[in-house]
Amino acid sequence: MEKSHLFKASLLGIAAVLVTSCAGINIRITSRSEEPLKEYTLEGRGREKVLLIPVRGLISDAPERSLLANRPGMVEEIVAELRKAQDDRNVKAVVLEINSPGGSTTGSDILYHEIERFKEKTNAKVVAAFMDLAASGGYYIALPADLIVADPTAVTGSIGVIMITPKVAGLMEKIGVAVEVTKSGSEKDMGSPFRTSTPEEQKILQELIGNLAGRFLSLVAKHRKLDSESLAGISTARIYGSEEALLLKLVDRIGYLDDALADAKHLAGLANDAKVIVYRRTKYPNDNVYNPSSAWDPGTGLSLIDLHIQEILPVLAPGFYYLWMPGMTGK
Repeated sequence: MEKSHLFKASLLGIAAVLVTSCAGINIRITSRSEEPLKEYTLEGRGREKVLLIPVRGLISDAPERSLLANRPGMVEEIVAELRKAQDDRNVKAVVLEINSPGGSTTGSDILYHEIERFKEKTNAKVVAAFMDLAASGGYYIALPADLIVADPTAVTGSIGVIMITPKVAGLMEKIGVAVEVTKSGSEKDMGSPFRTSTPEEQKILQELIGNLAGRFLSLVAKHRKLDSESLAGISTARIYGSEEALLLKLVDRIGYLDDALADAKHLAGLANDAKVIVYRRTKYPNDNVYNPSSAWDPGTGLSLIDLHIQEILPVLAPGFYYLWMPGMTGK
């Protein structure tokens, strides 16, 4: 009898997994590793190295949260890789493989600063390789690069700032719910989701956004050596395909990831068969430069079910973002 019940329970479990999978929810068996970063060679030989750093997803200095564990955030992980490379005199070049819509203004600015700092301390060459998307903050962090290579199908640009402020005041009125606020100053709760912003508050926020956008544009002018007319054109914060971005001097050439790696070797004066390495926390069979796994991806250890709800329903905290986010509406 016990065996029969166990068999039925197993069948029910398998059915639940199949139904959930059919519903479109991506269930993945993952594990968390506390192992330090290790060096793995993807191709080439010899002593001198090119480090490949994947920059994928939303740029944030917050940890990655899942149902059962936290993982290092993008900023923390990339800085850890840069610091490790800084201690290895044989790392002569870095290729940033960027596939990102951008993210927080501060997270993007930290990575920009850390890449510049790495270059100053090591004299290593940096090449940015744009994949599907390198927009807003994804473009911002590429500015210190000695060369920007865009995939023929890449989308870039969106050089500007957006502030995301959800508003629920109308909904609360409909369901008869209110929030009472006691404050020390008239603008203490500026940007509150529970009421409409006043014209004065909108002006203040617009000035903040203007200052952040001005910093972005000034860095673009500095690194890409653009004149005021070109800057005025890109200040609309629209996106561009690779060909148009090349004409606007936002990128240096159009090519593939292997072209970016070859360019990095050439800029650093390395042989064509110089090592291409990555820093990861686990080993992958048949590893290569297109492996989407980043440094914090699962290694050995306890297997856990991770539903990746944050990928299905992404939620952004209120704040300022160097971010291209289709579907956002504004006035």
